Amino acid sequence: MYESERRELADSLSMKGIDDIYVLKAIGEVERHKFVPAGLRNHAYKDAALPIGFGQTISQPYTVAFMTQAMKLEPNSKVLEIGTGSGYQAAILFNMGMKVYSIERQMDILHATQKLFDKMGIRVYTKYGDGTIGWDEFAPYDGIVVTAGSPSVPPSLMKQLAPGGRLVIPVGDKNIQTLKIVMKTEEGTFITEDIPEFKFVPLIGREGWKEK
Repeated sequence: MYESERRELADSLSMKGIDDIYVLKAIGEVERHKFVPAGLRNHAYKDAALPIGFGQTISQPYTVAFMTQAMKLEPNSKVLEIGTGSGYQAAILFNMGMKVYSIERQMDILHATQKLFDKMGIRVYTKYGDGTIGWDEFAPYDGIVVTAGSPSVPPSLMKQLAPGGRLVIPVGDKNIQTLKIVMKTEEGTFITEDIPEFKFVPLIGREGWKEK
């Protein structure tokens, strides 16, 4: 079910500039309709963000693919995801053969997504907590992907990046962000590339936006 829609989505992302064959393969295989509310499943393979409740969204497939591709991961890389959300981004990484650690600050979302992971046989290490301070216990990470917009790059996440690793994070105000790709050199310095015009929900936490 939905196989042709997944293939069409992967093809459309390829035409939009996604050229990592492993990312495209994962987009074509991961069942996105299982990560959206039942009433929205007919829209699951449109290249659009969709609401998942609790004021959260499942990211646009192009955004997921772009951020995943930007990490330039090798097979079996260790990846930290900030903002488990629906679980779709983590499922894409798992499909690609990555070792995935994911943090979510909303317990209701995390419980629902953990149940879905179990049902689908997706093995992701999950944690309830403040994603802005990362998950130091398993650092360093080859890739860190942040699925919410932050006012700045959290220092804790930069510290937990492995030499040669990449941190992909939207930074800006609460309306529009610039996607920052931060690479840690082998010498421990950082090189940043900026990609403008992205929009994410706010990253809440000690090193992000403060909760009202």
